[in-house]
Amino acid sequence: MVEAVTSSSDETEAIAARLATRLAPGDVVYVSGELGAGKTTFVRGACRALGVGGPVTSPTYTIGHRYDGVSHLDLFRFERLTDADWGALEPYFEDAIVFVEWPERAGGRLPPPRVEVKLGHVDEHRRSVELASAEPDLLAGLL
Repeated sequence: MVEAVTSSSDETEAIAARLATRLAPGDVVYVSGELGAGKTTFVRGACRALGVGGPVTSPTYTIGHRYDGVSHLDLFRFERLTDADWGALEPYFEDAIVFVEWPERAGGRLPPPRVEVKLGHVDEHRRSVELASAEPDLLAGLL
C-alpha cells in the first residue's frame, strides 16, 4: 500500500494520472471514500492521462460513462446489484480500464480490482489517498 496527502485537486489528479499510465484494458480500479472526498477528481486525473479530452463528471444518476477505452461507474444509488443491474453494467467492462466509485454497493458482484483507492478528508483542503494492489510493483515509485 502507498499513501499520500494531497492539498489540491491538481495533486489528487496527478497521482491518478501516474497510476493510469500503468494500467491496461481489462484492469478494474475501485475508488472508495465518503461524499466529497475526491473520487471523481481522482477518476478525472486518470481519464486525462488516458487521453479523455471532454468533461469527466460523476455518473451518479446515469450509472456510467464510457469514454474511448475507459469506463467510469458510480454505484452510489444502489443498495446492492441485482442480475438486471449487472446486465446493464457488464458492457462497461469490455475492452476498457474501469474505474468504479462506491464499489462496496456491488455486494461482491464486480470483477476483482487490480488497484483499490481509498480517499478521505484530512481537513477542509487536504485529502488522504491510499492505493493498494496485490501487485506491489504496480505501485512502486508511484508517489
